[in-house]
Amino acid sequence: MKKLIIFFVVLAQVVQAQTPVPAKPQSKPIALTGGVAHLGNGQVIQNSLIAFDKGKLTIVADAATSKVDLSGHEVINITGKHVYPGFILPNSQVGLQEVQAVRAMNDYNERGEMNPNVRSLISYNTDSEFAPSFRFKGVLLAETAPTGGTISGTSSVMEMEGWNWEDAVHSADIGVHLTWPPINRRQFDFSTFSFSVSPNKDYDKQVMELQQFFAEATSYGAQSTKDANLKFDAMQGLFSGKQTLFVHANNPKEIVESVRFAQRNGIKRITLVEGLGSLWVADFLKENKIPVILPATQNLPARTDDDVDLPYKLPHLLTQAGVMVSLSNDGALHGARNLPFYAGTAAAYGMSKEDALKTITSNTAKALGIDNRVGTLEVGKDATLFVSVGDALDYRTNVLSHAFISGKLVTLPGNQQELYERYSKKYGQMK
Repeated sequence: MKKLIIFFVVLAQVVQAQTPVPAKPQSKPIALTGGVAHLGNGQVIQNSLIAFDKGKLTIVADAATSKVDLSGHEVINITGKHVYPGFILPNSQVGLQEVQAVRAMNDYNERGEMNPNVRSLISYNTDSEFAPSFRFKGVLLAETAPTGGTISGTSSVMEMEGWNWEDAVHSADIGVHLTWPPINRRQFDFSTFSFSVSPNKDYDKQVMELQQFFAEATSYGAQSTKDANLKFDAMQGLFSGKQTLFVHANNPKEIVESVRFAQRNGIKRITLVEGLGSLWVADFLKENKIPVILPATQNLPARTDDDVDLPYKLPHLLTQAGVMVSLSNDGALHGARNLPFYAGTAAAYGMSKEDALKTITSNTAKALGIDNRVGTLEVGKDATLFVSVGDALDYRTNVLSHAFISGKLVTLPGNQQELYERYSKKYGQMK
């Protein structure tokens, strides 16, 4: 028993040593001078002056034409480097999932079909090893969202550092996630090692059940006096416009039907998630002003007759069609640290660098409904930004020297960087 206690004490010390300590609040004004500022709205300032105080941006200007008294500021010269708004990762399970193969370390899926009252916020784990690996690449904010069922629950946007979820929350309960019933079901056949597609015979029934739930939630909200119902209470922000309905749908027909369903039920803010079939209904999405959050560009095409490089080109093609596009991750959570390089791939296949940057900054902020605080470098917005040695969309030059979340200077190296340095020294690759 004594040996076991000693083991856990040592283990706790090792974990504590490898986990970066959350940053302290900003204590004095800071000014970044001389860097190339990518504002996130398509504009670039070659010789910039970026200043912030108490977690908010106070100056965003061209240093060549602006004469500002910086006395009292901590001045950091970043000449030759690039400064960006913090990248934003939407539709992730960060903080809810750690080791996918260990059931006890996964807390993102609840039983049942209609769970709008499930809040990802209160299950968020600030000790996750994913957050340091994200911010090391410039991903400073992430939406953490539940999955499972038809209505999975309510998501929140979290800062990638903090002692607990109360510290880390950036925007609480921003929207409800709805997985639209599939028209066709895909099943993997191990005998042929391929997918087979069959019609979903329960499709109409599932849509009717969904319609009944929305109708009851609407009626519940209209009652002046009522017994509390947590599920219906969680839906009211959708009808008032305070929250966004995140619709997960891929098939073009599913996309159209899900959006029309939401509009018929009085939903004011709708965002399409995963919409791989969105290119075929781009005019419809443009007409209805529906933003699209796409999965990773570094992927295989969804259909056998698609161009092999369609996932690379899809953000550009949709942008050309007038649809606002954001990028996310799919599959294992560890791939989310490559978010800037997904945008870099889009830039290599048609998009300009600044338009590609929008897909992980300003466009994402608008799709999540948090653009009044983040997404661009503008006076009055949160000082959530970072400095990179070179182009942050290129994995060769995405090397961060500074990162700030709401003005707090955060620790960049995490467990992975510690291990890299340790074993590089061991095998003689570092002096």
